[in-house]
Amino acid sequence: MRATTTRRGRSRAAFIAFTAAGALALGACSGDSGVPGEAGETEASEEGGDGDVSIRFSWWGSDDRHQTTQEIIDLFEEKNPGITVVPDFTDWGGYWDKLATTVAGGDTPDVITHEERFIADYANRGVLADLESLDIDTSEIPETVLDGGRVDGALYGLATGVNAYAMVADPEVFADAGVDVPDDTTWTWEEFVEVSGQISEAAGDGVWGTQDLGFNEAGLSILARQKGQALFNEDGTLGVDAETVSQFFQIGLDLQENGGSPDGSRTTEIQAAGPEGSLLGTNSGAMGVWWSNQLGALSSASGHDLELLRIPGETEFDRTGMYFKPAMFYSVSATTEHPEESALFVDFLLNDPEAAALQLTDRGLPSNLSVRESILGDLEAADAKVAEFMAALDEEIVDAPPVPPNGAGDVQDIITRINSEVLFGSMTPDEAAEAFLSEVEAATS
Repeated sequence: MRATTTRRGRSRAAFIAFTAAGALALGACSGDSGVPGEAGETEASEEGGDGDVSIRFSWWGSDDRHQTTQEIIDLFEEKNPGITVVPDFTDWGGYWDKLATTVAGGDTPDVITHEERFIADYANRGVLADLESLDIDTSEIPETVLDGGRVDGALYGLATGVNAYAMVADPEVFADAGVDVPDDTTWTWEEFVEVSGQISEAAGDGVWGTQDLGFNEAGLSILARQKGQALFNEDGTLGVDAETVSQFFQIGLDLQENGGSPDGSRTTEIQAAGPEGSLLGTNSGAMGVWWSNQLGALSSASGHDLELLRIPGETEFDRTGMYFKPAMFYSVSATTEHPEESALFVDFLLNDPEAAALQLTDRGLPSNLSVRESILGDLEAADAKVAEFMAALDEEIVDAPPVPPNGAGDVQDIITRINSEVLFGSMTPDEAAEAFLSEVEAATS
């Protein structure tokens, strides 16, 4: 791992003009790992204030995130006189359309918050700088996390923090059903289905063993990785075979057949209700798969002391499949007029303990391990539990999945629709696998 990125020749990458018709088709996406909230769009002023240099920083999120980020910006400006950071933020729903429009107009923000499903689109069009050409200290970021921001070997994004896709369990529901919480270091996918059915049978009407897990491609990615495959290869092609995709959809059917999860109609309704309306959030289920940073929202909704478990199958196949997902990325514009100041700001966001004390886990558990350690005493109980879980996983994580290719933003919609077809009996798992692979290939080609 490169300890500190070197300052290579800062030849500006020639800007590749976007047209309105050719701009990235980046529709609004739900399920962001940063848990975005609703907030009104704020137009960025190009006035540099009293600073000699003005850089623009774009991000999405809730009103709380906006307020905290402004406090972080104020701290940076206090420590770096002569640099003004102009805030440019909106909610998740409007962020990608706005970013595509500003890039198309040649007005790219200097520092850009990115998401893994879309970063390759911008990197491949020459919008983003290779961060290894800038002075940004990455010595405290694990290589498995650092590599999550690489596209074709170049580093275009640095993870703000990390999350893990994990099983969330309610020990109270397990206890009420008289079923032991499984050993997550050894359990298999078959055992997961069996335990879910046992809980539903023992708990009685209105309580199920688990919420269906087929609506998010992260679960499929983990299963594929366990079997030595990958959802996407380094070159952006599909790396998972039809048998594995079919197996993934079959898990949902098996859960329905043994009563471990609700029927298709109820499942799709619950899926759309978010953490607060989930089985865990309403004390109607013992388990569900969620991103680790959602533990706090689930715990708050349920009023129970929830736990994180490893995904089933981690010791069942060729290797472990779980991974640390970058919550978001910080990127720098390839055409910024102020690369040094932009790099200084990114370095501050990642490595300054005082900035981390303000942000805590709002952009994921800090990717900088020393900074992460410095905030542990300030975390809420659920976030502290996440930090402990992630630390336990550290030696088990093999590598990071490649950055998803152009068009990967469509995969969420594809898998959601096809999984619904399986749960309603309109498709067999084999048919679903064929349809999934065909549609994802078309979307990412």
